[in-house]
Amino acid sequence: MGDVTQPLAGLKVLDLSRVLAGPWCTQQLADLGAEVVKIERPGQGDDTRAWGPPWLEDAETESLAGTGQQTKASAYFLSANRGKRSVAIDLSTAEGQELVRRLATKADVVIENFKVGGLAAYGLDYASLKRLKPELVYCSITGFGQDGPYAGRAGYDFLIQGMGGLMSLTGEPDDLGGEPMKVGVAITDIFTGLYAANAILAALRRRDATGEGGYIDMALLDVQVGVLANQALNYLTSGQTPQRMGNTHPNIVPYQAFAASDGHLIVTVGNDTQFRHLCEALDESEWAADPRFATNAQRVAHRELLVERLSERLIARPRDEWLALLEAHGVPCGPINTLDQVFDDPQVCHREMVVERTMSDGHRARLVANPITLDGQRMASSLSPPRLGEHTESVLSDWLALDAEAVAALRLEGAIP
Repeated sequence: MGDVTQPLAGLKVLDLSRVLAGPWCTQQLADLGAEVVKIERPGQGDDTRAWGPPWLEDAETESLAGTGQQTKASAYFLSANRGKRSVAIDLSTAEGQELVRRLATKADVVIENFKVGGLAAYGLDYASLKRLKPELVYCSITGFGQDGPYAGRAGYDFLIQGMGGLMSLTGEPDDLGGEPMKVGVAITDIFTGLYAANAILAALRRRDATGEGGYIDMALLDVQVGVLANQALNYLTSGQTPQRMGNTHPNIVPYQAFAASDGHLIVTVGNDTQFRHLCEALDESEWAADPRFATNAQRVAHRELLVERLSERLIARPRDEWLALLEAHGVPCGPINTLDQVFDDPQVCHREMVVERTMSDGHRARLVANPITLDGQRMASSLSPPRLGEHTESVLSDWLALDAEAVAALRLEGAIP
């Protein structure tokens, strides 16, 4: 369904996932042009359809289950399901299971996030589908992976942020009354979705070269450990366990938030030249020549003294005055924006990081654009997030060439609503 200018146009993805990590992956693929068909439980759908408020303008749309019940478009669901077509199929029925198997044989990629082994009983696990289509790329996303002592456990982003060490690095130190804190968005789910999309593209590249499909085992805990980045290497290199440091940086000084007279600003000095520019802006050029501060390593060693001096200077003037002055001196800095300020920011507006799509009920939904641009074109699918089961009949016709009589038979069997 993608525009021919989109790089993944013609790729078919069968999405059996729900909540965030899997849907984030498939939204990424859809934005790049893949045709994504989302399989959902009749009458309920993806869990996040019910994760409100807020709802899109409190718009109510009729459920395709034919029950007369009303559903709402939750903001959470809208965040991760652009560009997909929704097909409602009852996997508890043998007919529904067979229908999904048939769809899988038409797909290039299948992605799922059921519990380990959960799809084997339906004949929808990788081993079963590989027999039907050896070139299939199949991606499973779980909390802890397909093997190991935790494989059978359920995994949620908050839990994984704790187990994977991120929360031990986030928050104010104990001696300042702090406690471990999670990140304000489900960052492990999002990273897992992006890693999964990356792995799928790599597997497709191999398939194109060799004809072989493959099985991708993505685990939230693996991903969380994998993105500990420099903090992981701080530990592995030194043997010292990093501690929570609030808004300061373990390896760079000054690189933190400071209080101005009317708010806070962020100063991110990444090298010695930028530090000299900071000192010039503050009219404290002698600091740059002080051997305690001249190099980053020395600034880290004398962190408390330097931060104290900087704090005394920066508290004396309003935030925006400092930002203008520091910008003029080439010092990386910025405000701490609330989300209303983010979406009013002139750079964010210029980059068109909000896109609008018309929902099937006629309401306009403002969505966050995909950050990828290719040859000047923003990679964002033109399809709005779907109503539950909105495309059941059209997908069965397009993918399986089923006519109205065959669809009616499936409905009578209970495979579809």
